Amino acid sequence: MLNEPEARALLAIIERLAGHFPGHERSVIEQVVSEEHLLYDGVRIRDYVPILVERAAKLRLAQPGAPAG
Repeated sequence: MLNEPEARALLAIIERLAGHFPGHERSVIEQVVSEEHLLYDGVRIRDYVPILVERAAKLRLAQPGAPAG
């Protein structure tokens, strides 16, 4: 379930993470964000989903050995 404000927030997250992790290909960042977002599929209260997705994606991308693309 993806509403318009949430979709815009996810695009903004991808942009921020691309700037924060220039060594990662954008497609990798998009994939990580998508995977993290899927974990919240079906939750009723969506207000904090983008924040949680960004935090988890940032942690994954910062791990040593994270796929750079």
